[in-house]
Amino acid sequence: MMKAILIAAATILQAYLLGSVDTGILVSKFVYHDDVRNHGSGAAGMTNMLRTFGKKAAAMTATGDVLKGVLAVCIGRWLFHMLPADAGVSPYLVVYLAAIFAVLGHLYPLYFGFKGGKGVLVAAGAILAIQPVLLPFLAIIFLVCLIPTGMVSLGSVAMAALYPVLTIIYGSLQGYAAGDMLVCAIGSGFMSGMVIYMHRANIQRIREGKEYRFGKHNKK
Repeated sequence: MMKAILIAAATILQAYLLGSVDTGILVSKFVYHDDVRNHGSGAAGMTNMLRTFGKKAAAMTATGDVLKGVLAVCIGRWLFHMLPADAGVSPYLVVYLAAIFAVLGHLYPLYFGFKGGKGVLVAAGAILAIQPVLLPFLAIIFLVCLIPTGMVSLGSVAMAALYPVLTIIYGSLQGYAAGDMLVCAIGSGFMSGMVIYMHRANIQRIREGKEYRFGKHNKK
């Protein structure tokens, strides 16, 4: 039991510290000698990097954010294998702990005054490491929302909202054990909730018809 607690703690710590390495802030500071959080939406994610510094900055940010989500989950999975086979711990518990705390680190980075991005790409990296089969479906949801509206935020919120649904459907089709299914449902629900919460201002602007749309000039 004590070993399981220590492994869970190590998973949480490494994921949060990795998540706190905010790619957007680092790229904006060391490549562009600025802080992206002083521009646009104030977030340190790919969308604000694209709007502020361009495609190259956005690509670097996206790559770093996805990779740290993948790495956090892979380290969590490696730590799980240190448990004895009869420990009775769901393998999804550790990977979802890693995913959730990597996203939390990105949202509230320890190294950058607890002000980061909105966590979409870090979550995507974590999903890539946990259930890569879901990513094409999430990408389709994102594009269905983005293409007609030009709103990245709408696509992000829709993906987040439907991620737990897809997780449960996939788990059912794969015949997950009840305990594993419960962990996956709760873990995916937490990830979804965090991303949606961080888009609450965007949701309000969407309702008011004021959200930024790529390719269109918004009224100030």
